[in-house]
Amino acid sequence: MPTLPAAARLNALLAVTATATLVAGLPAAAQKPAAPPPVDVVALSASELADGLCRGLYTSVAVVDAYLARIAGHQNLNAFITVDADGARKAAAASDAARKPGSPCLPLAGVPIVVKDNIAVAGLPTTAGTPALKNYRPAADAPVVARLKAAGAIVLGKTHMHELAFGISGFNPAWQTGPEVGVRNAHDPTRSAGGSSSGTGAAIGARLAPAGLGTDTGGSVRVPCAFNGCASLRPTLGRYPGDGIVPISRHRDTAGPMAVAMSDVERLDRVVTGAAPVTAADLGGVRLGRVAALFADLDADTQAVTEAALTRLKAAGVTVVDVDWPDLLPLSDRIGFPLALYDAYDDLSTWLAASGTGIDLKTLAAGIASPDVKGTFDALVLPRKLPAANGLVDAAPVYKKAMEVDRPALQKAYARVFASQRLDALVFPTVPRVAMAANAEASGPAVFGTVIRNTDPGSNAGIPGLQLPAGMGSASGLPVGLELDGPADSDRRLIAIGLAAEAVLGRAPAGR
Repeated sequence: MPTLPAAARLNALLAVTATATLVAGLPAAAQKPAAPPPVDVVALSASELADGLCRGLYTSVAVVDAYLARIAGHQNLNAFITVDADGARKAAAASDAARKPGSPCLPLAGVPIVVKDNIAVAGLPTTAGTPALKNYRPAADAPVVARLKAAGAIVLGKTHMHELAFGISGFNPAWQTGPEVGVRNAHDPTRSAGGSSSGTGAAIGARLAPAGLGTDTGGSVRVPCAFNGCASLRPTLGRYPGDGIVPISRHRDTAGPMAVAMSDVERLDRVVTGAAPVTAADLGGVRLGRVAALFADLDADTQAVTEAALTRLKAAGVTVVDVDWPDLLPLSDRIGFPLALYDAYDDLSTWLAASGTGIDLKTLAAGIASPDVKGTFDALVLPRKLPAANGLVDAAPVYKKAMEVDRPALQKAYARVFASQRLDALVFPTVPRVAMAANAEASGPAVFGTVIRNTDPGSNAGIPGLQLPAGMGSASGLPVGLELDGPADSDRRLIAIGLAAEAVLGRAPAGR
C-alpha cells in the first residue's frame, strides 16, 4: 500500500489545522482577531464534513490528504487492500473546483468514503479478498457505488475483508500491510475487527474514513461496527441494488452503509435509495421487543453495557416489551447455512461467468488462502453438501425445505410478533461477546456461531437491522453494539429511531 510522503503529510496537516497568528508589534486595536480553533477533520462525521465543505470551511483536498496521512499511520490494522491516493486527490481537486460559494451542494460533495473489496469500483481491483481475483478490475462501478459517487463521494480505497465474505473474523492471510495477519480492531489491534466487512469497520472505527460500504449476508455490516464502534444498516433484502457485488446468496446478500454517526447512515441510505430525509423519532412513541434468547450467555461487558443502554433509552421514553419466542433461534438455524452454502455454488458461478473474470468456480476455490474458507468450499460448497448429525448430506433437499417451509415460516413469525405486540423493532446486543482475539481460532465454527447468533435471524428473514454503538466495556475497553431489527421495509423508521437513540447513547470514541 503506498505510503504518503512526509512532505505531503505535513502539507495536509498545515492545510487542515493551521491557525492565523497575531501580527507582532501592532497595537491591540490593530491586531487581527484570533482565528477559530483548528478543525480536526478526521474527528468529524461524513455529514459534518459534507456541511463544512459546502460552507467552505476546508477543502476536499485537505480532507483527503488528512485521511491518507492517517491511513499511512495505521497500516498495522490491515484495513485496506487498495488505497487509491492519486485517484482520491484528483477527485477531491475536481470537487473543490466545482464548488461555488452560495450554491447548493451535493449530499456527499467532496466527502471521502471506503468500499469493501467485493463491491466493484471502476478501474480498481475487486479481489473479494481472494488471490484468484487479484487482477480483476471491473470497468464499471456497482450501482450502489455509482449512486454515492453521483452524490459527490470520493473513494479513498478498497477495504480488506474475510476472504470471499465467508466468515466473521477478518483473519485473512491473503493481503497484509501490518506486521500481523488479519484485519485488526481499531480499539485494540490484538483483537478481531469482525467480518466480513472487516476493513470498512476498522477504517471507520480508527477514523481512516468517516463512512463506507460493506455487505451483509449474516451480520457482516453489523458485526464489524459492533466490534469497532460505528453505526450501520443492513437494509431490507432487495432494497439496495446488488449488481456489481461478488455474491454468496441472492436470498441473503445486501450492501449496507457503515459510518461514524447515524446522520451518515441516514444520508448514505437516502442517496442510495432516493428516500426522503428523516429526522430523529420521538422516543416516547417507540416500542421495542426483548426476546430472552438474544440476551442469553452474554459476557460481562456486553451484559452491563446493554442493560445500561436500555435503562437510558427507557428513561428517554422507550417502552421495552418482553416477547415470548422460544423457537426463534432453532427456526433460523434451519435456514442460514442451507441458503448460504447452496446458493453460493450457483450465484458465484453465474457472477464469475458474467463479470469477465476469466475464471470458473473451481479455479476460484483452488486459490483460496484462508484455511477456514478453503475447507468450507472443498467440503461443502463444491460438492453441494451440508453438515448433519450423521455426517455430510446432500444439500438439495435441505435447501428446498429451507426455502419452501422454514424461511416463509420465519418471515410470518416476525410479522406476527411485530403486529401483535405493536413493536417498532426487536432490540438486543448485536454480538453476545466483545471482539475476540485476532488469530486463526477466531475463524472456527464455534466462534462463528456465537458471533452471528443474534444477527443471523433477521438476515434469514430479509428484514432490516440497525447497529448502534451502545457504549464501551469497562473491563475490555472495547465497543459493545446494540441492534434494532424492524419489520420489512421499515428501514427509514429504524433510522429515525437510531438518530434519536444515538442522541441518548452517544457515539463511540475513535480507536487508537
